[in-house]
Amino acid sequence: MTARYQAPKGTYDLLPPRSSLFLAVVDALSAQLVDAGYGHVQTPIFEDTALFVRGVGASTDVVQKEMYTFTDKGNRSLTLRPEGTAGVMRAVIEHNLLDGALPLKLWYTGPNFRYEQPQSGRYRQHTQVGAEAVGLDDPLIDAELIALSDAGFRALGLTNYELHITSLGCKNCRPDYRVLLTAFLANLNLDEATRARAELNPLRVLDDKREEIRAQLVGAPVMLDHLCVECQQHFALVRDSLDSCGVAYVVDRYLVRGLDYYTRTTFEFVHQGLGAQSSIGGGGRYDGLIAELGGPEVSGVGFGLGVDRIMLACEAEGLTPYETSRVDVFGVGLSVPARSHLAPIVYALRAQGIRADQSYGERGLKGAMRGADRSGALFAILLGDRDISAGVAQVKNLTDGTQTEVPLADVVEYLAQHISDEETSA
Repeated sequence: MTARYQAPKGTYDLLPPRSSLFLAVVDALSAQLVDAGYGHVQTPIFEDTALFVRGVGASTDVVQKEMYTFTDKGNRSLTLRPEGTAGVMRAVIEHNLLDGALPLKLWYTGPNFRYEQPQSGRYRQHTQVGAEAVGLDDPLIDAELIALSDAGFRALGLTNYELHITSLGCKNCRPDYRVLLTAFLANLNLDEATRARAELNPLRVLDDKREEIRAQLVGAPVMLDHLCVECQQHFALVRDSLDSCGVAYVVDRYLVRGLDYYTRTTFEFVHQGLGAQSSIGGGGRYDGLIAELGGPEVSGVGFGLGVDRIMLACEAEGLTPYETSRVDVFGVGLSVPARSHLAPIVYALRAQGIRADQSYGERGLKGAMRGADRSGALFAILLGDRDISAGVAQVKNLTDGTQTEVPLADVVEYLAQHISDEETSA
């Protein structure tokens, strides 16, 4: 018996009609970025392993536990990208993109890969829409990226989510805070692995989701209470800009993202209908990352929005932000010659921007009409040998059942006008 293969654990096949939701989410999020002047960038799915170790942070779970790393035939260590920012920054540095006008604004979309324990909303291959604005340390850019994320969610119709923001300080105020936090953590009952993580980056412990760790963190010093004057001013300007743009938020004193490169503004969008995996996206400022990767000492800020979880959020809210029908017009040819006559009509409709399909094979009228109904079309074109001889087609309105005889030469124009009228009345 031939083996039946299945998708690897932690992945899933995206199939119609749900794939329409996937495209709608990507389109809604990316449209905000395109309208704001962000240019599209696409980087390889795999990069040198060292890029992610250095860029993401050696203390993170991503690097320590979750990366898909392999040695290629040239004995090079490569890793499937676990997140988007490091690869984009590598491209920015490699191609000298910071030599032009600043800020440099880029957006991208594609899959990321992490070896995680699969559950609803957590996959080993997940898709993000991401954006980066590089080159200027301006809090208004932080606010713009947050507002663009919020606009994308609202374009989809989402409402049941919260924006959490905080500041993680900078290289001037973080060292003193690190001393305080390290001293606090030294008195806790931590396992060996967590203790080692705290030595690399004590902030990582604040991101620990285990209840036995979180219970011990009550009373831990938080970065917001130890910001330098410049970071306080920066965070205040971000909040002022969000207020003026009407973007609601919650200041979250304990927010820590899962990547080491974040500084100052850090944010996360949380959906109330997703249970434990509630984050639908987030990001922040990373003012030391580009220099860490070998580039100039310039600022950057960005986000990654999780398409898979946003789809789940749309479904949790009962949203269908996409066209549920496959086509507008479905052609039904009652013979081989009739189907051949329909083909150029279908092509002409598509050239007019009208979604069109037709029946294929010897299906008979009832079978072909079932196909028309399943397509969700507004109109069907019925064509038989007698119609061809008479130079006409029967156009049926699938909403009210009425049928009109239309000259073959006028079918495309007739349908274009009536579909336009339907869209206007809707």
